Amino acid sequence: MSTVSPPISEPDPSTFACPSGDKIGPCGSCQRKTWKYGNGGSPLCQWCMGPVQQQWGTTVRHKNTRSQLTPPGPTG
Repeated sequence: MSTVSPPISEPDPSTFACPSGDKIGPCGSCQRKTWKYGNGGSPLCQWCMGPVQQQWGTTVRHKNTRSQLTPPGPTG
């Protein structure tokens, strides 16, 4: 991106569109507040995602590398 990013203290604009405050977390690169969790979230703020998309293309997505936990079955 050719635009200069604002100071880290300024949140990513995605935080204003986030439906719930509990889905906001730090950017994985610069630690700026961003809509990180849930549907529509991204692990990077728009300023950190820009260079990544330039390198890898606009279809780049975050891949979940966490193992899927199985909920415990009924007891008894």
